[in-house]
Amino acid sequence: MNRKMRKYTDIKKLTDNRFLNLYEMDALAGDGTPFHYYFASRNREDDLPLKTGKIPANGIVIYALWKEDPSKIVMIRQYRYPLDAYLYELPAGLIDEGETAREAAIREMKEETGLTFEPFTDGDEAFEKPYFLGAGLTDETSTSVFGYASGKISDAYLEKTESIEVLLADRQKALELMRKERISLRAAFLLMLFLNQDKRNPFAFLKKDSD
Repeated sequence: MNRKMRKYTDIKKLTDNRFLNLYEMDALAGDGTPFHYYFASRNREDDLPLKTGKIPANGIVIYALWKEDPSKIVMIRQYRYPLDAYLYELPAGLIDEGETAREAAIREMKEETGLTFEPFTDGDEAFEKPYFLGAGLTDETSTSVFGYASGKISDAYLEKTESIEVLLADRQKALELMRKERISLRAAFLLMLFLNQDKRNPFAFLKKDSD
């Protein structure tokens, strides 16, 4: 495949919102036939990955074990407007300009749950790089940040547009939610790790390969 072949002729920004915008692409099919393609982006117009060739760090999802009892993980039940329903997730959010993923995770954990977050820092970088969420729809990326949470659950830091309930789920509860409830894909995949973690060394799966 010729990776340098550009399969579009123009990009138009159709909206002007703070956090997310819609773009129209004058795209080209494999045989050169033109068609319109639409995608959403959290990136500034000049920073679109298709223009820069770079992978942006847009957001984070937090895999937070309860420090007092690492057999439990911090989950949230959050109202999501596009669904008009509550969704079970892991705490998550956007990375502010100038923040690292771990700094964003510390801030977002406090804002969404009131808890203090301590990132795990001894893992392979492959587990904490930005990955694309759904490239058929958006160029948004998410970085998984792992660590421990402690403190007192509080809703004092929530924004007015957020409706969030916090729960500490053990393996049985996590599996029950996966079987019966609406749950985000990011949370589902990370909970699969949680369900199979080493009880004696819960972050063993993150360790760098000694070979």
